[in-house]
Amino acid sequence: MTAKSNKRPRAGLFVTCLVDLFRPSVGIASARLIEAAGCEVVVPRNQTCCGQPAYNSGDKKNAKAIAQQTVKAFKGCDYIVVPSGSCAGMLKTHYPRLMQGDPNAEKEAIEFSARVHELVSFLVDVRGLKQVSGHFEGTVTYHDSCSGLRELGVKSQPRELLTSVKGLSLKEMSDCEICCGFGGAFSVKFPDISNAMVEKKTANIAAAEPDVLLAGDLGCLMNMAGKLRRQGRAIACRHVAEVLAGELDEAPIAAPVENG
Repeated sequence: MTAKSNKRPRAGLFVTCLVDLFRPSVGIASARLIEAAGCEVVVPRNQTCCGQPAYNSGDKKNAKAIAQQTVKAFKGCDYIVVPSGSCAGMLKTHYPRLMQGDPNAEKEAIEFSARVHELVSFLVDVRGLKQVSGHFEGTVTYHDSCSGLRELGVKSQPRELLTSVKGLSLKEMSDCEICCGFGGAFSVKFPDISNAMVEKKTANIAAAEPDVLLAGDLGCLMNMAGKLRRQGRAIACRHVAEVLAGELDEAPIAAPVENG
């Protein structure tokens, strides 16, 4: 009879640029949630950007180099977990496409992509987490970020876990699945369109009358937080991981750039 191994699976945390530079508490919250799901958290020091800005701008040469660096950084991890649908979508969906025509690199990218998961989807769909330790007294509304929803099918998972947060009441906004207008470089290339989109989004957020706006992508949250603040609306913005993990010591999310 073979002895059962008690070794926990190794989950590599892909921190993302925005979390690293603007909201480290999201990374801490993510790590605690992954540990609560029974995994050992690994944070490779040599990870960098996911390469999406270069890829979306047509710079495939540098995007490919970044992708290969990322694949190398997470060797030995059973899972790669990402607190961002946008970055997770890049790693899981676009890395294999980026490597097409290079047999060895494509094979590695396909194997890598199979281990990539958006954070909340990982907790619910892979690890079967049903309950979290977070506690929050108030009403929240949830924005479904485009990449997480459309590329990765993240919809019910965050709502399932939010129902286990003591004291929390979830109130859905109208058009919760509609883009906030950020879209990375889109908001820079088409600022007027982006601004019109986020104005519609913040109107729907305000109509729901939440205490806090939640989402799973920091870029979307920073975009909406900036517009809400400029409109004088007192609605705090948090990454869903912060609420699920009870990591609420940091001040609410604010936008680093004043535009629109």
